[in-house]
Amino acid sequence: MAFCLFSSFPMCSLPIHSKLKTFSYNGSSFRRLTVFSASQSDVTNKTSIEDDSKIRRSANYHLPIWDYDYVQSLRDDFVQDESYNERASKLQEEVRMMLGNMVDSLEKLELIDTLQRLGLSYHFEAEINKTLKNISIDRIGTVAWKKDNLYATALEFRLLRQHGYKVDQDVFTCFMDDVGNIKSSLNQDFKGLLNLYEASYLLLEGETMLENARELAAKLLKQYLKENNDDQYLRMLVDHAFELPLHWRMARLEARWFIDVYEKNKDKNPIILELAILDYNIVQSMHLEDFKYASTWWKELGLGERLSFARDRLMSNFLWSVGMIILPQDRKRRRNQTKLNSLLTCIDDVYDVYGTLDELELFTDVLERWDINAIQRLPNYMKIYYLALDNFVNEMAFDILKEQGINVIPFLKKLWTDLCKPYLLEAKWYYTGYTPTLQEYMDNGWISVTGPAMLGHSYLATDHITEEGLHNIQEYYPDIIYQANIIVRLVNDLATSSYELKRGDVPKSILCFMNESGASEEEAREHMWKLIDAA
Repeated sequence: MAFCLFSSFPMCSLPIHSKLKTFSYNGSSFRRLTVFSASQSDVTNKTSIEDDSKIRRSANYHLPIWDYDYVQSLRDDFVQDESYNERASKLQEEVRMMLGNMVDSLEKLELIDTLQRLGLSYHFEAEINKTLKNISIDRIGTVAWKKDNLYATALEFRLLRQHGYKVDQDVFTCFMDDVGNIKSSLNQDFKGLLNLYEASYLLLEGETMLENARELAAKLLKQYLKENNDDQYLRMLVDHAFELPLHWRMARLEARWFIDVYEKNKDKNPIILELAILDYNIVQSMHLEDFKYASTWWKELGLGERLSFARDRLMSNFLWSVGMIILPQDRKRRRNQTKLNSLLTCIDDVYDVYGTLDELELFTDVLERWDINAIQRLPNYMKIYYLALDNFVNEMAFDILKEQGINVIPFLKKLWTDLCKPYLLEAKWYYTGYTPTLQEYMDNGWISVTGPAMLGHSYLATDHITEEGLHNIQEYYPDIIYQANIIVRLVNDLATSSYELKRGDVPKSILCFMNESGASEEEAREHMWKLIDAA
């Protein structure tokens, strides 16, 4: 069903075994949180934790690696020591002056790109927005700084589109020949080709010229990687782009990677590099405090111990919240998101692995009624989970009612009911041995992947909840939520299908397509990537 956090997908690779790494700033050693994915062993049946003789499926998930006492023992100085924050503030002002004093538009765009990749742009939102607005206005007509410059044009295109400005793909027409190929004169402009490749991932539906340009640029860049050259910095950027485009990456992980790479850039700015290292360590300290808070909450809740069949993956669930809510100051939202992710992981394993069909039907019925008295009908492990969920919902609803005067309990109840009904349908498919068509699977799977529930809760974590917004999501999910979750569903399946089928699970999108069309697994996977691109 599906809450696996892309554990095999390169967007967010979670190594199974690793050690805490240090990240040095002026001689101070800082612990970098390294995230672990669930290690999943072969399937075995085992007796229920209930006092009965039912034979249940098991994924045999290993015990959590991040021990509570160990997590609570972690310490660092980057939040407590005010001198670090004072130094960071001074460096921020120097960068702010740097951005304000620049005259050359290309230099401004390069600086904005660097600040974004280093995870620093949140300090300079006003300055960046003003700069891009001015560049957007000035771009009408021929501008000398980017004329016949593929690199400048592609960088401007990517940054403007990323920030919501309308830029037509026709800006690249002058770099194409009469038959639609990249002009031969640009075949050695690898910096320009790399930025064209990255820019192509912000294309809109129907922009075939950019689709074609991506393939052509990729071909030339792959040839570049085979050749001997001395530009180590550019080679690393090209390799990185082929692993996963910048537009698809998790900002926090990109920042950590790019700090090391930027240090190798012969044109690096030492002020920006120092700020990037210092700011990363300060933010990581904040994340560490948030993780320690989550660790205490999880231990006191006791679900990890009481529901021993489910994944106890607090660190993975915390990482997801860091990926979704990237602004360091949004600590409360990240903490709530981590709680939600942990509850979602448990209920996914209840439906996906442990619960019998009659128990799942009963739980879904009780959840739809949302009547605390009805839980007496549930087995003990479901009672424990239901009470934990009910407390979470009521605490969240109380805070929102107190702060914004809006009762969101009906909205929250609907989010959870909408999630568990597709879970139940997939369980019925499994128990009856039914293989759905790809369309049937996707009509159900875009909700069972948990994204709508996560995004609904994220909306409630904002300070701008409206009755209209709640109504729109309750009545119908906007298309942007649907398309986003089609992507999540398919990527999730590409990463986890083989293991889940080995364990015993409902057929995923790949097998549904193979069964329906007669395609090979390789062809089915290729088809899923086309659907992902379209979404």
